[in-house]
Formats: sequence, C-alpha cells, structure tokens
Amino acid sequence: MQRVEKFLKEAGTYYLATVDGDQPRVRPFGTAHIFEGKLYIQTGKKKDVSKQIHANPKVEICAFKDGDWVRVAGELVADDRREAKQSMLDAYPSLQGMYSADDDNTEVLYFKNATATFSSFTGAPEVVTF
Repeated sequence: MQRVEKFLKEAGTYYLATVDGDQPRVRPFGTAHIFEGKLYIQTGKKKDVSKQIHANPKVEICAFKDGDWVRVAGELVADDRREAKQSMLDAYPSLQGMYSADDDNTEVLYFKNATATFSSFTGAPEVVTF
C-alpha cells in the first residue's frame, strides 16, 4: 500500500473513474494518504463524484509517470471521523482554504478490497492487494 501511495504522490495527478447510471465518469484527483493503515482519498460531499461513489462504491484510479502506471480497483468507504479528515488536511495544507475537518462538505474515503496493478510498456504487470 505504501508503494501505491508513493506512486500516486510522485505522479501528482491520478484519474478516478466512477459510474453515473450506465455512464462512466473520469476526473483528475490529487490526494492519496495513508491513515491508520488504510489508503484514503478526499473530495467534497456536495460534488457529483461523492454522490456517484455512494450509489456505487466500486471505483478505479489510474496514474502514469515515467512510462509506468498503476491502476487501483476497489471499493471506497466513507470515514466521517474528524481525525481522518484532519489527517488528510494536514497532509495536504493547500486544501485547508477550501475544506475543514469540521465542515459539512469534507469527505475522506478509504479503499477496501483493493487490487493495485503496476504496469509498464516493457515489463510484466505486478499485482498487489490491500
């Protein structure tokens, strides 16, 4: 899991795929943080992406850097605890202008039943589960 987090942070941007009814939706994200042994991402509860995740928590993310990429498929679980939100905001101070651990919008979610596949154009894929 630490390898996944490191890759996502080094890539800077990853793309999160959800479904909206029968339509795939993909958008850029930039948060990846390990808290209490789980890989978390962050969004706003008011966003469509949050509504899509709550309707169907199965998601996939993909990041690319230096000719390598990682795909992480799994389920996202919301964690409404203040400590989890604050940990994410501490890891990403730039978010503190838009989000607060005490607002009604900040949402942090962790991966459950996740499979990460590291790939490249030249090597065999490597699969990690967490």
